[in-house]
Amino acid sequence: MAAVFLILPGLARAEIGPGDLTLTVTPERNGNADPFAREMVLLRIRGVYRQPILLEEVIQPSLANFSWTQLGRDTWSKTRLPDGQVAIAFDRVVAIFPHHPGDFTLDPFLHRLTVNDGGIRKVVDVPSPPVQLSVANWTKPVGGPDAKEPWWLPAREVTITDSWSPDPETVKIGESTRRIVTLEAHGMVAEGLPPRPVMRTRGILTFAGPVTRETIITPTGPIARATYQWDVRPAIAEVIPLDAIVIPWFDTVSRTLREAEIPARQIGGGLPDREEDAKPVTPASPLVVMAAALAAFGFGLALIGFGVPTRPRPRLDRATRRALAQAAATGDAAAFRTRLTPALQGTPDLARAWRADPAIAAGLGALDGAVYGRGPATALDLPDLARRLARPVPAPARRRANHGRLADLDGRS
Repeated sequence: MAAVFLILPGLARAEIGPGDLTLTVTPERNGNADPFAREMVLLRIRGVYRQPILLEEVIQPSLANFSWTQLGRDTWSKTRLPDGQVAIAFDRVVAIFPHHPGDFTLDPFLHRLTVNDGGIRKVVDVPSPPVQLSVANWTKPVGGPDAKEPWWLPAREVTITDSWSPDPETVKIGESTRRIVTLEAHGMVAEGLPPRPVMRTRGILTFAGPVTRETIITPTGPIARATYQWDVRPAIAEVIPLDAIVIPWFDTVSRTLREAEIPARQIGGGLPDREEDAKPVTPASPLVVMAAALAAFGFGLALIGFGVPTRPRPRLDRATRRALAQAAATGDAAAFRTRLTPALQGTPDLARAWRADPAIAAGLGALDGAVYGRGPATALDLPDLARRLARPVPAPARRRANHGRLADLDGRS
């Protein structure tokens, strides 16, 4: 579609010379390797024009053997050339997805421009050079774009978040809990994400909700997001284990197969907070009970004059502790950081105690370095960090009111 483009000030209105109007198409290969079928390749289309542009229209080739989608809107900007002159820059990003392996030639894109050539309106077609693109065959024994299972999911990074409301361990027979799983894949569009996983086990009724998909455009490429939803109701008065759901994916940067996991949970029953809580209570003899009662009575009297506080020690909730342990077991630093973030932001007592502990503070620094590239690269021991974060921290000190001492009886203060 033709569009009016304002003339940038400072551009000369001289006649068109060689190199004044250039258009290039650059394929961005993941990991600098030939893509596989259905793996996204970004085409970065860039025009640099020394002449004022009055009207413009991009004519795209048919792109046979590829599916494609434009990512975001075209952008126009000013750019400075090596010789110091100012020119107009045009940018468009198109994602293409090869249908099958082979060696392909992408025909030229054509930018039809209406320019001011020495005071005369002129229509000029600016073609890009053709682009050679090879699509590789999948040679590994498992997976790949042509396998019926598992779903072919090529991405730079895959993250999964899993939330329940209420906690599934607190749900009783006849009650419901809602599970929401969000899958994000960096470097692909939402249409390439898998269908809703199958969540089925003995003793529960599952009602699948809607699936929502969206593609988020970022400066480094698209992020695909899918949200899956289920309402789950136990049908038996027993503890119901729910197995983990594994989602294989292909890491387009390291060019290796990897796995993301929707964590295992249990429905009903509730888990003890500590292993000791699960042990049966041994009945005490009457003499032991009487002696303990007398000791407790005497100790209570002694405490009356001292006012010893009994404040609970802050600790991560059970679901977060389990999620951190699972992420640590799989070595998934990104999932570990995602599950830890709400605790860092929402429980200041915990966050303050963790940062005061040198071992935990060093582990959190190594975690941020691994996930975000912040600070110096240090060794990250996720299982050790998960164990330290799971422990109760000292209760925050109670601030004592300063009432001062009583005045002397004779009035002296």
